[in-house]
Order: sequence, then structure tokens, then C-alpha cells
Amino acid sequence: MKSFILTSALATVALLGVSMAATNAYAEPGSERAAGAQGATKDVVATAVEAGHFKTLVKALEAAGLAETLKGKGPFTVFAPSDEAFAKLPSGTLENLLKPENKDKLKAVLLMHVVPEDLLIADVKKIKDAKTVGGAKVDVTYNMLTGVHIGTAKEMAHVQNSDIHAINGVIHVIDKVILP
Repeated sequence: MKSFILTSALATVALLGVSMAATNAYAEPGSERAAGAQGATKDVVATAVEAGHFKTLVKALEAAGLAETLKGKGPFTVFAPSDEAFAKLPSGTLENLLKPENKDKLKAVLLMHVVPEDLLIADVKKIKDAKTVGGAKVDVTYNMLTGVHIGTAKEMAHVQNSDIHAINGVIHVIDKVILP
């Protein structure tokens, strides 16, 4: 029995270590580890650009005409799909959304990722859903082992990194694009 408890404890510590490594995967100068809540000097768009993992998101925000909005006063909580998350979309989906004639569709998709509040991950863990800037509702689940997930009945995205502070809000990195 002692062996089982010890093995379980070691497995839990190992899982926590893997979780912390994943959390720090995006920690670079300008991210939450360097800036902190009080030291943030850039808006959410500039913070995303500086992080270097959101080139596709920034391109999409510009194509949808939302970049300037997210440079505004806020507060904004952005559940930001990484470049890898955009790469997981079915072939042709992103290219189609980026076409000028699909600007409204792209805007709807992107607004699914923005909540008009300043929600740190500790706050997100406590809620069941959130109303986005676009007016849609996204579901939120939290599990001690698997972390925070956000999305719709179609698909949930996993929060890979959190609390990247900006002067007008906070960014949480997710592994999938939330589709309406």
C-alpha cells in the first residue's frame, strides 16, 4: 500500500512538472513572466506580436479590422490561438476566412476569443461560461488534472499558458481555434 501511495505521489509530482513546463513554453521577454501585472507596457496586440507565437492571429485581427479595437482601452481577456492552433484548422479554412468577402465570418470567429473583462486564470477557473465581445457564450471547464478548457459544444480548446499581461487586458494561450 505504501508503494502505491508513493508511486501515486511521484506520478502527481511528475504531472505537475509537465504542466509547469507547458505553462512556461511561451514565457519570453514581454510575457507574463517578464512583465507582470504592474509592469505591462503594451496593449494586447503589441504583446501578442512581441511574443512571436501569434503571427496568424495578428494577421487575422488586421484582416478583420479588429486590431485597432484590441489596442483600445479594454479591458480584454483574449483566448489567443497560437500559430500551431491555426495550423490545426481543416485545410483551406483559414485561407477562406482571410478573403475580403468573408470579413464578417472572420470577425465572428475572432470575437469568440475575446471577453470584455480582465479575467486572470484564477478567475476563469471559477466560471462556467463567459459572454464574448461578439455576444456569443463560450463554455468554461476546469479540471485539476487537465486544466482549463474553453469553447463551444462543437469543440473545446485547452489553455496552454495564462496570465500574459498587457496594459489593456490579459492573454491566455489556447491550442485550438474556437469556431461558432
